[in-house]
Amino acid sequence: MGKRYRNLDGVENTKSFSDFRKWMKERKAKKKDLSVSIERLDNPQSEEVSANRSKNSVTWIGHSTFLIQTGGINILTDPVWAERMGMQRRLTKPGMPIRALPEIDAVLISHGHYDHLDFASIRKLKGDPVFYVPEGLGASFRRRGYKNVKEAAWWEAYDKEDVRFTFVPAQHWTRRTLWDTNTSHWGGWVIEHKGHSIYFAGDSGYFRGFKEIGEKMSVYAVLMPIGAYEPEWFMKVSHINPEDAVRAYLDLNAKGPFIPMHYGAYRLADDTGPEALERLFAEWEKRGLDPDKLNVMKIGETWWV
Repeated sequence: MGKRYRNLDGVENTKSFSDFRKWMKERKAKKKDLSVSIERLDNPQSEEVSANRSKNSVTWIGHSTFLIQTGGINILTDPVWAERMGMQRRLTKPGMPIRALPEIDAVLISHGHYDHLDFASIRKLKGDPVFYVPEGLGASFRRRGYKNVKEAAWWEAYDKEDVRFTFVPAQHWTRRTLWDTNTSHWGGWVIEHKGHSIYFAGDSGYFRGFKEIGEKMSVYAVLMPIGAYEPEWFMKVSHINPEDAVRAYLDLNAKGPFIPMHYGAYRLADDTGPEALERLFAEWEKRGLDPDKLNVMKIGETWWV
């Protein structure tokens, strides 16, 4: 048996078949309105973004997929344009067609779950990107013919031109088949360029690692998941809820905005995108935080940093 990766403090995401049956029974009893979607920009700045090689920008494609432009390079996080996730259809269209993307220089993968790693999407990318992936995941890329692959352990960093990518801890798990549970790692990425930094959290439950990241690194903007948390007795270990996402943002001691992600695209759990946003806004107001530092982007929107 190969190496199996673990969370900090030995925290495990162990659920039984009876737990899963209990969740499915709860789901049937809930009434959820899936007809209301989160906002999508009608006229995204696709052409301006595609031509950009000088300005810093962040464009939300949807779910955990962002196009980040900094240091003259184009970076894509967890590229997923899939129309389905399992038996569920995508709830919101991607904010930019994959054909409208510029040539991609770097792809950052947080972990191997299908809603974060879609090889069908990767095959359609323009350019010859370097793939920065968690330790243990490189073989999946090389098997498919991708040779420019860099595997990272927690706190390992790679430089591409003037941009540094540091792989940082998360509390999660991963599996793509019945036999490969936790045979690759999971985490987030900190992207740094000349004093500007963006923390892409990937997928995580709340854990002490957020404070550690904030102590070790200077974080400006935070791309933080807020969805797939319900039922919380089932999801809490590996999916952060909106209130704990705000707590994590404060742990990070970030100087810039909180940008929510990982909601509204796929029905991975029982919460909905509008519900996640409602709880996020309520927690932000409850804590008396600066409203200008909560940057809720529309799908397809570009933030010029």
